[in-house]
Amino acid sequence: MVKAVVDGVRIAGFRAAVPVDRHSFLEDPAPFTAEEAAKLCAATGVRERRILPPHLCASDLCVAAAEGLLEQLGWQPESVDVLVFVSQDADYNLPATACVMQNRLGLSTAAACFDVNLGCSGFVYGTWIAARLLSGIVAEPGRGRALVLCGDTSSRHLRPDDRATLPLFGDAGSATALEADAAAPRLHVVAGTDGSGAAHIRIKAGGRRHTLVPPLHPRTPEEEARLFAESRLSLNGAEVFGFTLKAVPPLVKEALEHAGTTAGAIDVCVLHQANKFMLDHLRKKTGFPEDRFLVDMAEFGNTSSASIPLAISHRLSASLAEGPRRLLMAGFGVGWSWGALVAEVGPIPPPAVVEIPATRPPMTV
Repeated sequence: MVKAVVDGVRIAGFRAAVPVDRHSFLEDPAPFTAEEAAKLCAATGVRERRILPPHLCASDLCVAAAEGLLEQLGWQPESVDVLVFVSQDADYNLPATACVMQNRLGLSTAAACFDVNLGCSGFVYGTWIAARLLSGIVAEPGRGRALVLCGDTSSRHLRPDDRATLPLFGDAGSATALEADAAAPRLHVVAGTDGSGAAHIRIKAGGRRHTLVPPLHPRTPEEEARLFAESRLSLNGAEVFGFTLKAVPPLVKEALEHAGTTAGAIDVCVLHQANKFMLDHLRKKTGFPEDRFLVDMAEFGNTSSASIPLAISHRLSASLAEGPRRLLMAGFGVGWSWGALVAEVGPIPPPAVVEIPATRPPMTV
């Protein structure tokens, strides 16, 4: 695993945004029976999920979170030097969604804005990239700031007959603010990749390898049916579970050793919120007590790249406002890709989760 440090950058704030619309299989169990839905809820820890209306995208959730965070911090949009959008659900094939976000948020044209196509590990990678860029920027006083926007609309990738994925995934967006600060404690990062597992969580169709672009001649009904299935999420649960138990405990161990600390010195461990069953196993293998290991699946489900900042915004608001708190944050999954970040955070303005109404106008070019 690669190990890295970043000096002179602090995490200045978190904010998350979720759709106002909720869906619970406990209330509307189809295609499950009521008994099946209850068992799934107990195993996954997901009581309900948030579902974004079709005219909005992950970027809209992230922009809403960023707008609120900028206001809370008292940052002028033009003071932001870097914007990183981490998502597997870009608005367009081109341009990069981060460019559209720059215009919508009113950032300076001097800002560096770009997309990163990562899922469950994306928050750690995006934060690492943005922090490293900030550490090397020659900035004027009052500048040296970055936004890391993580969001996905995973519910749109699910097949209506896929009983394995339907109960798990919801939609969310987040904004994390970083700021250059010579006095900030060092950030410690550990990351790795194993593409041999790429086929176990994937959406096969939609890129250039298996395009959905309409051909010159109509497709046959069989081709249309195949592409419909291949344009939805395919997840091999057994392989995902095996990878997680193999990769994540060593990741946590490496991150603690790299940061020169122990599990006992970490105030809260925040892992990617995959599902409760998996997190319970990881907590036992990594040695964290329940009161310092965050599980926050019930109201949102698995929200991919947004799950770590969403859990922090939802559950650690008062704690981080009091701060400082030492956090270990780790993402893992699709790719295979994994990363962990050890950081001291706080005191910061209280993180919050805001609900986005279906009437919000979409971000367009």
